[in-house]
Amino acid sequence: MIDLNWTLVAQVVNFLILVFLLKKILAEPIKKALDNRQSYIEDSIATAEADKAEAATMKQTYHDQLMKARGEAQEIIDKATKFGEQTRDTIIEESKEEATKILKQAQAEIERERAKALADLRNEVASLSVLVAGRIIGQNLDAKGQDKLVEEFINQLDSKGAGGLLC
Repeated sequence: MIDLNWTLVAQVVNFLILVFLLKKILAEPIKKALDNRQSYIEDSIATAEADKAEAATMKQTYHDQLMKARGEAQEIIDKATKFGEQTRDTIIEESKEEATKILKQAQAEIERERAKALADLRNEVASLSVLVAGRIIGQNLDAKGQDKLVEEFINQLDSKGAGGLLC
């Protein structure tokens, strides 16, 4: 028959008690720690994906804001350019008007000086004519005779072109 060694049975029973105790004392806390660790990792991954999605959204928002700011900057540049062109056109127009005004004033001044010069020339010619006529005739003319003689002389000069002078 088989001889049982009670030592072997005691060792098997001790081993089973040890396995039961280890399972109760160590296995459940280790399993719980591993479950907690797995839950923490899953939560971290979910948080990271949410953060990644939020970062992508923020990136898109910043990109949109940047594009909007560039558009506004370009609009401001366009307005400033248009304003500068309008200002330039206004200044050019004012300068042309001022130049026209100065030219008209200069022409008027030239005309006044020309008329004055012609009047002075007529008076000088009249004086010389009277002087020459007085010497030729040998007598002094009265004022009426002098004016008549001057008019005739000037008319003769005008009809002949007065040597190219514009009268």
